[in-house]
Amino acid sequence: MIDYTPFWETLENSKETTYTMIYHYYISSSVLDKLRKNKPISTKTLNDLCALFNCGPEKILQYIHSDEDQHPWTNRKT
Repeated sequence: MIDYTPFWETLENSKETTYTMIYHYYISSSVLDKLRKNKPISTKTLNDLCALFNCGPEKILQYIHSDEDQHPWTNRKT
């Protein structure tokens, strides 16, 4: 599972707010909602967030193993 807790920590430790992200950097409120709910975002959005905070992706997201993760290779017929 992709978890965006690092994003919220990065945001909290920056001078930015969700308001400035929406109205100054044009990050949509729907993207922020996806981050809140750990929903998928595009690599372009990930790139934009890394550029905005001048950081690597580890400051935006982390992978947490979950038994509920879907593994496409487990359903593959041989």
